[in-house]
Amino acid sequence: MRIDKYLKLTRLIKRRSVAKVLIDEGNIFINNKIAKPSTEVNIGDRISLKLGLRIIEIEVIECKDNIDKTDSKSLYKIISQKITTK
Repeated sequence: MRIDKYLKLTRLIKRRSVAKVLIDEGNIFINNKIAKPSTEVNIGDRISLKLGLRIIEIEVIECKDNIDKTDSKSLYKIISQKITTK
C-alpha cells in the first residue's frame, strides 16, 4: 500500500492530498529514509512523521485497503512521541 494512502486510512493525516504535501516536503520517513508518495508500506516498517513541533514514530502492524474509522488505530503501534522546541 502507498504511504499517502496508509496515512489517510490510519487517520494520522486527514486527507491524502495533505499527506502527499508533507511527504514531498520531506517530513515523512520510512525506516529512516525519506519517503515518496508512492513508497510502499509493509508490515513491520517504522514510519516517522514530523507534524509541526511533534515527531511521531509508529510501527506498521497491518495493511488493509478498507477499514472502519473505529478500527483505524489497530493498523499501527505508536513507538514514541516527542515535542521539539525548533
